[in-house]
Amino acid sequence: MSVEESPTPPSLLHAEPVDKKRYREASRATWISAALNLVLTVVQLIVGWVAHSQSLIAHGVHSFSDLLSDFLVLYANRKGSHPADREHPYGHARVETAATLILGASLALIGFGVLWEATMRLQRVAELPSVELIALWVAIATAASKELLFRYLVRVAERLRSPMLAANAWHTRADAASALVVVAGIAGALMGWTFLDLLAAAIMGFMILRMGLKLAWESLQELIDTGLDKEKVEAIRRTLLDTPGVLGLHELRTRRMAHQALVDAHVLVDPRVSVSEGHRLGEQARLRVLDRHPEVADVLVHIDAEEDQALMSSSADLPDRDVLMAQLNDLLGEEAAGIERTVLHYLGNRVEADVFLSREACFDAARMTRLEQRIAQRLPDAPWFRAVSLSCRIAPK
Repeated sequence: MSVEESPTPPSLLHAEPVDKKRYREASRATWISAALNLVLTVVQLIVGWVAHSQSLIAHGVHSFSDLLSDFLVLYANRKGSHPADREHPYGHARVETAATLILGASLALIGFGVLWEATMRLQRVAELPSVELIALWVAIATAASKELLFRYLVRVAERLRSPMLAANAWHTRADAASALVVVAGIAGALMGWTFLDLLAAAIMGFMILRMGLKLAWESLQELIDTGLDKEKVEAIRRTLLDTPGVLGLHELRTRRMAHQALVDAHVLVDPRVSVSEGHRLGEQARLRVLDRHPEVADVLVHIDAEEDQALMSSSADLPDRDVLMAQLNDLLGEEAAGIERTVLHYLGNRVEADVFLSREACFDAARMTRLEQRIAQRLPDAPWFRAVSLSCRIAPK
C-alpha cells in the first residue's frame, strides 16, 4: 500500500522563527553593524580620495566587505531561526554554522591580503603618496567606532550563544585592528616614518589571518558532527544515570548544531518492565537532560534491556515470536488452552516467558498441578526457554 506525501503546510512556507526574542536581538545587532559600516565605507572612500590616502581607501573597501558580511549574517539569522520542516527535520540552525564558516574564510582572506599588501609596499616605500591630516582623524574615528561596535556585538553573541554573531564581531575587531594600522600608517607618513605603517600592517594581517582560520576550523568541525567537550559530555552522562529507573548507560553521542547540541544515548532499564514503563523512563531521562542542560536542543533515548553487544552476540540466533509461541504451546500442551497473554523476555541466549491464564484455569487446582508438572518435566529439554512463569488474572473479570 502506498502512502502519498501530504503537501507542505502553508505555515512552513513562511515559518516564523522558533525563538522570536533571540531572532530580534540578533537582527537588531546586525542592522546596527550594517548601518555603521555603510557610513564608514562612504566616509573613508570619499576622504581617502580627497586626502590622497591609499590606506584609507583600502580600509573603506574593507568596511564594504564588512557590510556584505552583515547582510550575510542577516540572511543566515533569518533562515537559521526557522523551525524544522520536512526537508530539514532537525531545523535550520546549521545555516548559522555555514555562515560562520564563510565569515571565517573571508577573515582569513582579508588577513592574508593585509599581510601581502604590507609586504609589497615594503619594497616600494619611497613611492608611497603623502597624505593630509584629515585622513588621520577619519582613521582614528573609524578605529574607535569599530572597537565600540565590536564590544557591543560580542556581548550580544555571548548572551545568545551564537557563533555566527561572534564571528561577525571578530570580523569587526579585525576591521578595528586594520583601522589602527591605517592610523599608524598615516601618522608615520605625516612624520616621515613610513616603515612603521608597513610593519604594523604585517603584524595585524597575521593576527587577522589567524583569527579567520580559527573560526573557519571550528565551523568545519561542527559541520562534520564533532561532539561536545569532555566536561559537558560527562555532565550529561551523570544527568542520565541519576534518572530513577536507569540502570546503566552506553553509546552516549553528542554533536553540535550552531548554538545548541543534539544528544543520542542508550539507557539500560530493568528487562522485565513493560514497554510503556520503559518508554516513560526514557522520556524522564530526556526531560532531565533538557531541563539541566539548556544548550541541548533534543535528546534521542534508546531503551535497552541489556548491553547492546551482549544482546547482539547472545540473542541474534533466537527465533521470532511466532516460532517461540509454537514451541511454548507444545511445551504446555492442552492444559494451557486458557492462555490470555504471553510476555517474552529475551535475556542472554535464552527466553523467559510470563504466561497469563484465565480465571477459570487458575481456579482449577488439578489443572494447575498438571501444568506445573508438565513444565518441570519438559522445560529442561526446551531448546530456547530458560523459565516459564504462570500468572493468573484476578481482576477485572
